[in-house]
Amino acid sequence: MKMLLTLDIQFFAGEKTEKATPKKRQDARKKGQVVKSQDVTAAIVLLLLFLFLYVTGPMMIEGFFGFLRQAFEKNMLIETLTVETVMQMYTDTMKEMAKILLPFMLIAVVAGVGANFMQFGFLFTTETLKLDLKKMDPIKGIKKIISVRAIVNLIKSLLKITFIGAVTTIILWVNLEEVLSLSFQSAWDILTTVAKLTGMMGIGASLTLIIISLFDYFYEKFEYEKQLKMSKQDIKDEYKNSEGDPQIKSKIKQRQREMAMRRMMQEIPDADVVITNPTHYAIALKYDDGKMEAPMVVAKGTDYVAQKIKLIAKEHDVVMVENRPLARAMYDQVEIGHQVPEEFFKAIAEILAYVYRIKRKI
Repeated sequence: MKMLLTLDIQFFAGEKTEKATPKKRQDARKKGQVVKSQDVTAAIVLLLLFLFLYVTGPMMIEGFFGFLRQAFEKNMLIETLTVETVMQMYTDTMKEMAKILLPFMLIAVVAGVGANFMQFGFLFTTETLKLDLKKMDPIKGIKKIISVRAIVNLIKSLLKITFIGAVTTIILWVNLEEVLSLSFQSAWDILTTVAKLTGMMGIGASLTLIIISLFDYFYEKFEYEKQLKMSKQDIKDEYKNSEGDPQIKSKIKQRQREMAMRRMMQEIPDADVVITNPTHYAIALKYDDGKMEAPMVVAKGTDYVAQKIKLIAKEHDVVMVENRPLARAMYDQVEIGHQVPEEFFKAIAEILAYVYRIKRKI
């Protein structure tokens, strides 16, 4: 029965039911493990690109065709073709292509970085670039294929196809007259209409994808929190590793107290007076008028420590004076190694004068 109870306790201690600690989250972030939805990034990039294309498309087409007209007029005459004209035509073409493509590339980069920054902030890590042989494990690969995440990804893909298909169909249905009239239009009008409809469908599909990606983001966050969950034993182990084993810390503190106690006891033989309660408190004072502005507490203690101080003082002929209120007040207000406050000067001066008279008689 006891063994079964022990096994139950160990099982529940190892069950991951606790939220991740800040240290666990920080360690996971350093490894590149953050809440991130690829769909959010893709949706924002697509939306901005299609918006840019929809707004600047006409100007870009006019500029491109203007360049082609100029190129054909100046450089495409057979009798004027030379190496220089071909290279000039190639250079002009590259410049024109750069004017068209660079804005798209810049918007894609900025949108991608901005979308990731919105999700998990600034993060730079090389941990994800390291080779991990565990990722090549075929058994784990099969588990991923038949896992819950795989089913969720399948559902997401079906939703994307369904909703994006529905949006594009609606846009085509609303503009059905323009689509049916394409066969009666000129080539330029056909190109303009197709470009406009493509831009509208792209923006509609991007907005739909953003809505779907929001659900994906919350699912990724749920999975992330689930992966980071810790067991009670994990939290205990983390505390031991970061803060130290409580037993070891307790032993270190005990050793520090013992060393401080030995140093304090070594100061008592040089003290001028020990003020006592007489049974519960003992305060050892030392005063050197050439080096100190005021008397200094070199040792203090209660009960057993007080008796130890009195014993050492007696062995080294240190004068002991009983003053209950002064001993209690100084014990509460003055730390070891500190000079006594001004409020105690009068009482201490009387005691030291008494001590010096006794020493002179001796």
